[in-house]
Amino acid sequence: MSGRADRPRVLLLCGGRSAEHDVSLASARSLLGETAGRLDWRPQVIDRDGTWLSAAASARRLAGEAPTRNDAGAAPVFDPALLDDVDVVFPLLHGPYGEDGRIQGALDVLGVRYVGSGVHGSAVGMDKPTMKAVFAAAGLPQVAYAGVTRDAWRRAPSEVDERLDALGWPVFVKPANLGSSIGIARADRRDARAAALSAAFAYDRRVIVEQAFVDGRELEVAVLGLDEPEVSVVGEIRFATEFYDYDTKYTMGRARLDVPADLPSDVADACRDLARHAFLAADAAGLARVDLFWSPERDELVVNEINTMPGFTATSMYPRLWAASGLPYPDLAARLVDLALVDR
Repeated sequence: MSGRADRPRVLLLCGGRSAEHDVSLASARSLLGETAGRLDWRPQVIDRDGTWLSAAASARRLAGEAPTRNDAGAAPVFDPALLDDVDVVFPLLHGPYGEDGRIQGALDVLGVRYVGSGVHGSAVGMDKPTMKAVFAAAGLPQVAYAGVTRDAWRRAPSEVDERLDALGWPVFVKPANLGSSIGIARADRRDARAAALSAAFAYDRRVIVEQAFVDGRELEVAVLGLDEPEVSVVGEIRFATEFYDYDTKYTMGRARLDVPADLPSDVADACRDLARHAFLAADAAGLARVDLFWSPERDELVVNEINTMPGFTATSMYPRLWAASGLPYPDLAARLVDLALVDR
């Protein structure tokens, strides 16, 4: 890496091997479009099989073009020469192999600065059972949950069923290490739960089953910073589907994002405080979106999860929350890059 230029040179990693490949590319397209001229971007697409595409092939892929034979000459592994002329890396990779600490560890070994959480914070944010355990240790309120392994489900399904029945109904079944609502299903009886477990195990050998927060409002807070993070206004997600699934999340018009949310001031303050505590408990850095549930009837607020590399698409809540808090999209991207360059 060379000395920093007047306009930061940023290697933008996107795509990746996870099931969230398309979401990452959509995030990258939005980020490049919204910040053109503000930062000196060097886009780098990682294909679904882990191939690092050439600069030309990366540009074609981000332009929405289908793969061509010209992509075959791309490197199958990371080339350190990519770092020769950049100041910072923006690993805009959602899900495993990018958001879970693996790429962060590689960049740490190479002595490269990057946007977002380090190895520990990324791993905690990606792995739901670990995240839940960390939040519990920090005393943060959560819904009841239980973890299941693929091996246990194969060996003793009746024993697993008995243990999971204690959570009651309905429940949500989720792969331990995935985002964007991929592999998630809601179940209100044993056979539906069994089908949901089988589907989730196609993505991960570990699954988490959570007690559904019935009649809860889905709230989100964006966090920005390092050891003394700032928090945004609170947003609310409203939708007609059974839950905030992949299609609803990434299809324009399927969900309504209320920013800021119509909440009593004390509830909004409690959401922001809980989001800040979740960010610090997970040892996150740079950016994160914290998702919460609030029941007006029970006056109960719980943290659902933290996302350490939230989406940057046109429908994504993270940039919208900061825009409503007085930080427009281009300024937000520049702040994230500046935070990556801070000596800690």
